[in-house]
Amino acid sequence: MLVVVIETFRTQWRQTMRILSLDGGGIRGIIPGQVLVALEQKLQKISGKAEMRIADAFDLIAGTSTGGILTCLYLCPEGSKPRPKFSAQEAVDLYLQNGDNIFDVSVFKNIESLGGLSDEKYSAHVLEKTLKEYLGDLKLSDMLKPCLITAYDITRRKAQFFNSADVAKKGNGWDFYLRDVARATSAAPTYFEPANISALDRQVYPLIDGGVFANNPAMCACVEAFNLQPKLKVNDLKVLSLGTGEVDKSYHYSEAKNWGKLGWIGPVLDVMMSGVSETVDFQIQKLFNSAGCSDQYLRLQLNLQDYPDVDPAMDNASEHNMTALESAGQQLALDSEHELTMFAKMLLGS
Repeated sequence: MLVVVIETFRTQWRQTMRILSLDGGGIRGIIPGQVLVALEQKLQKISGKAEMRIADAFDLIAGTSTGGILTCLYLCPEGSKPRPKFSAQEAVDLYLQNGDNIFDVSVFKNIESLGGLSDEKYSAHVLEKTLKEYLGDLKLSDMLKPCLITAYDITRRKAQFFNSADVAKKGNGWDFYLRDVARATSAAPTYFEPANISALDRQVYPLIDGGVFANNPAMCACVEAFNLQPKLKVNDLKVLSLGTGEVDKSYHYSEAKNWGKLGWIGPVLDVMMSGVSETVDFQIQKLFNSAGCSDQYLRLQLNLQDYPDVDPAMDNASEHNMTALESAGQQLALDSEHELTMFAKMLLGS
């Protein structure tokens, strides 16, 4: 299926490349998930096609960590049918219906890991079971559209990009089960143990969460677009980039100056994830502004400090917090009503 899709994609010239980029952020993936529920409804209304899905409106979807899981869900086919298996609502339901079990830590595990200090905080068993239920035996090569999903190889010390376009060119050594791709991109250090997965040629890859280097994969996605279609220019791109919420938490010098390794673990992860995302947003804004097409880049992000009911922890999957995250995502979509509507029209060429 993928070979046909890629070759058709390469040979049929498009005036634009429509890109969706999804940040990492654990259970906070509910936020962009809800924005995409609203976007899908807009696409259906504008196009007049009730069966339209997120995958129909984009030519390339990129995701890191929780965004990588969503990417797999939006682009996976329904069996042998060349249609998306899940609606945007069904994709976000993975979190709403399974989040509390995925991020459930037993008393024994909490004691054994010293609350995540001496071992991973959570067992990956429920996560892997959930991904298996949703994605089954589908492979990267089965994806309906080109994708880019990030992870990091801790043995080879290099970035790992799960790229469905590479499978068509390079074969089984670049193909993986989708459930393993989703497991690898979301293997957040201290939360889950690294994913030890195999390509279809049985080559083993020990991988951790792509958020360690590309929590916002939008720039990676733009580069991949130029790889897919070398004749493209910046003003040929239309990019929707969705964050999972940010927290402008201050760290005071008087406290930080005496931190050791344990003291820096939490702040470093926080600063690294938000800093990378902000840097990529800055770079793409400058890139699109210089090309005179700033309206073709839309970044939607919210400050979680404006939502007192939301706990920004990436692993707080309590019923209360997931409901609060769901409401925050819906509010972001509502606050961005005009921008989303205009972008939906742009995606559809209206």
